[in-house]
Amino acid sequence: MPIKLPSTLPAYAVLKREGVMVMPEDTADQQDIRPLRIGLLNLMPKKIQTENQFARLIGASPLQIELSLIRMTEHETKTTSAAHMESFYRPFSEVADTDEKFDGLIITGAPIEHLPFEDVTYWDELRQVFDWTQTNVHSTFGVCWGGMAMINHFHGVQKHMLDAKAFGCFRHRNLAPASPYLRGFSDEFVIPVSRWTEMKQAEIDAASGLKTLLGSDQVGPGLVEDPAHRALYIFNHFEYDSDALKQEYDRDIQNGTAITIPVNYYPGDDPTQQPLNRWRSHAHLLYGNWISEVYLTTPYDMGEIGRSSTDWRR
Repeated sequence: MPIKLPSTLPAYAVLKREGVMVMPEDTADQQDIRPLRIGLLNLMPKKIQTENQFARLIGASPLQIELSLIRMTEHETKTTSAAHMESFYRPFSEVADTDEKFDGLIITGAPIEHLPFEDVTYWDELRQVFDWTQTNVHSTFGVCWGGMAMINHFHGVQKHMLDAKAFGCFRHRNLAPASPYLRGFSDEFVIPVSRWTEMKQAEIDAASGLKTLLGSDQVGPGLVEDPAHRALYIFNHFEYDSDALKQEYDRDIQNGTAITIPVNYYPGDDPTQQPLNRWRSHAHLLYGNWISEVYLTTPYDMGEIGRSSTDWRR
């Protein structure tokens, strides 16, 4: 089944060209099934690029997905047109006021990791989002800074500044092969990483109820499950396009910013070569497994979402 998107959303044309099944809203409305409602709280400056990345992954599912784009209420973006934001995004305050329910919610990263959480201009509202997920979202997926912020809110786990940016494709290990989120995963694989901060495994282990599913000897814990809050936290970027790290590298070189060549990314560590995508299959596995788990465990009656915070697996 396809992902349901407005036919005027840029991701619609992009995914259709790539062979991903997409369906305009008017056609989807004629089908007598309940699609999974997935929200995307997009905190990234390049909104359209991020929409494409996540829609591509969740749209590969055999289920019909209805994607809703959400933004922080007062935070304005300077890198995406006002017309696009007005046409396709709703502020969180509007979503909360209507008491909408979602089967799943993705909270993206944001390029603000150098700031203490409390100094982020929309921190208070984001904390409201986290609390709201416990009554209105069946399963939440926090990505990079979004995952760090969420694990901090619920468990007090801190992020720590690195001496140098973790930048490149780093080898990770499958620490929980029996996890339904890791069905089909290899024992080892690479994940794109681009961050100045890290989470420490010892602090995650000290928090109650958390389970680390993916980890790296070089860049630390990568994916953490939080069953009590029906959440996953991934601190790296499976969703990245093949050239995402290249774009960051080229931008910094052009701006004269000190930057190292991304680790294990270009063939022969030669930035004149075309980078190879060696994470795409595992990206689809992870997000496909997440969608599958949401489908298998979410109530058919959306009014029941969030009624129980612990007994949510059937």
